[in-house]
Amino acid sequence: MTDPATPSAQPASVVRLDLPDAPGLVHRDVAANGARFHIAELGDGPLVLLLHGFPQFWWTWRHQLTALADAGFRAVAMDLRGVGGSDRTPRGYDPANLALDVTGVIRSLGEPDAALVGHDLGGYLAWTAAAMRPKLVRRLAVSSMPHPRRWRSSMLADARQTAAQSHIWGFQRPWIPERRLTADDGAMVARLIEEWSGPQPPDEKVLGTYRRAMCIPSTAHCSIEPYRWMVRSLARPDGIQFNRRMKRPVRVPTLHLHGSLDPVVRTRSAAGSGQYVEAPYRWRLFDGLGHFPHEEDPVAFSTELINWLKDPEPDR
Repeated sequence: MTDPATPSAQPASVVRLDLPDAPGLVHRDVAANGARFHIAELGDGPLVLLLHGFPQFWWTWRHQLTALADAGFRAVAMDLRGVGGSDRTPRGYDPANLALDVTGVIRSLGEPDAALVGHDLGGYLAWTAAAMRPKLVRRLAVSSMPHPRRWRSSMLADARQTAAQSHIWGFQRPWIPERRLTADDGAMVARLIEEWSGPQPPDEKVLGTYRRAMCIPSTAHCSIEPYRWMVRSLARPDGIQFNRRMKRPVRVPTLHLHGSLDPVVRTRSAAGSGQYVEAPYRWRLFDGLGHFPHEEDPVAFSTELINWLKDPEPDR
């Protein structure tokens, strides 16, 4: 039998995890946009689709899945293309296509729309999906990620933001980043999460879960590909076209969440995103939290999110 702690472990044994407080959690696969996506689902009610960031997978939303289900929502956390239990395709990691993955999953779940909740890269895709397919996005909640146009301008014009995301520039090298991510059974994954967290980083058991998931074959490469596109396309026609498409304003109620101690995305970079929203927009800064507020203080994060989702008239 394969040891699930080894890099040769199969995805199902590593990522289809149970939640102690959620006996009704269901794991299944859905087809969307030409690929197969793993989802973890809990509860009944209006759909809330949760999108993880780097270097994580669906399990990062374990606290919010139970909180949302208890609050009367159908909570679904998906693994993005190339990560966790989802397909690792040879191409398709540009944000426009990844956003179509997200909206395709909404359709495959048989829902007319969803409230999208995205963190980090998942937030980037949530912004994109809300602009590209507004009829499928009921509400938008983004954590630790500026609007794509704000991200682009900050990376190009703000030296401090460029330095804060130096790992993205390092990802542009071929093969070396993948090898570094999986070396020592994913030790770099644990180091990044610890460095990016606030005063109370996750314990070794949590970090071990993320390390094992990154060591599933091809995951490191697929996890890096979106960031390679984001940088390499800055001066290419496809990147310029995407940036123009993102001029289309977001016209759904938006909640923007951020940790005051986030070392990856500066507060001033994230806070300028409201200019791209032509709908009720609410900014919430969590004092003393880093890049992963939904894990660092899950009660505060979930409370803010659920109160906003249930608010019939979220004010600007």
